[in-house]
Amino acid sequence: MSSRFKVSIVGAGNVGASCAMRIAERDYADIVLVDIVEGLPQGKALDIQQSGPLLEFDTRLMGSNGYEETADSDVVVVTAGITRRPGMSRDDLLLMNMEIVRGVTRGVVERSPECIMIIATNPIDAMVYLALHDSGFAREKVLGLSGVLDAARLASFVAAELNVSVEDVDACVLGEHGGSMVIVPRLTTVHGDPITELLPSETVERLVQRTVAGGAEVVGLLKTGSAFYAPSAAIAMMVDAILLDKMRILPCAIRLDGEYGITDTVISVPAKLGRNGVDRVVELTLTANERAAVARSADVVRELIGVMKLG
Repeated sequence: MSSRFKVSIVGAGNVGASCAMRIAERDYADIVLVDIVEGLPQGKALDIQQSGPLLEFDTRLMGSNGYEETADSDVVVVTAGITRRPGMSRDDLLLMNMEIVRGVTRGVVERSPECIMIIATNPIDAMVYLALHDSGFAREKVLGLSGVLDAARLASFVAAELNVSVEDVDACVLGEHGGSMVIVPRLTTVHGDPITELLPSETVERLVQRTVAGGAEVVGLLKTGSAFYAPSAAIAMMVDAILLDKMRILPCAIRLDGEYGITDTVISVPAKLGRNGVDRVVELTLTANERAAVARSADVVRELIGVMKLG
C-alpha cells in the first residue's frame, strides 16, 4: 500500500463493494476490503483494481479475510451484517448484528487505534452506540451514515415533484434511521424556499412518509436484498468530508451529550465533518413540537440500546 490515505471497508457485500468502487474512483485513498467469505473481497478488489486503467485512477485495492491488512487505517467503514428482507424491520436485526459489529470493532480498534469509524450496519443508531462503547473512542470518531442517506432520499423525491435540480434541494432530517425519524419540512428548502410554501400540505406529507419508508420501499422491490447504491454514495460523501478536511455540515448519527436536550443516546443531527471526525454538532433552532418529536425518536433508540444490555 502507498503512503496515501487508507480506507478499510469491512463487509464486501453490495454496500461495501459499491463503496469501495466509489472511493477508488476518487483516487485519494488506497482501500482494504474485508469479508469472512473466502475469495469474495479478493475477487471484488481485483475486479475494481482492473477498472483503474479505464477510469484513470491509481488507487490500490486489497481483499482480505482478516484484519491484519487494515492496520493504520485512517477511516474504517463497517457495512458487515445481516441485511433486511421483506417484512423485517431494522429492529429485528439488532441482536443478529450486535455480535457482528462487536467483533468488527475489536478487530479494527486493535490495529487502527487512531481511525475514524463510519457505521453503516443496521440498526445504525444502536450500532454506533455499540461501537463507541466497545472501542472506547471519543464520540467524534464513531458516526453513522443515516442522515445523509435519508436526506438524499427526501431531496430526490422533492426534486422530482417540483421538476428542479437535486442540487437546489436542501433536506432536513433528524432522529432515528427508521420509523421515528423526524423530517422538518419548514427547514427543507429549494433554493432557500421552504417546501411548505412550494407544495400542498398533503403532498409534503406524502413525500415525508415515502422518505420514512424509503429503505423498506427498496427492500420490497428488490425482494432479495436492500439498498446499496444510495447508501454507498452517502458513505463516500462522509469519507470525502473527513479525509479531505472539508468541514462539511452533514446529518449523521452521533452520540449526543446535551445537544437538543438529549444525552447518552445516538440519533442523526447535523454535524461539521473534518479530518478529526466530528468537529462540532450543529444545533438547529426547532419549535417545541419539533424538539418533542426528536426527543421521542431518541427514546426509540434508547430502548434499542437497552436491549443490548451493555451495562
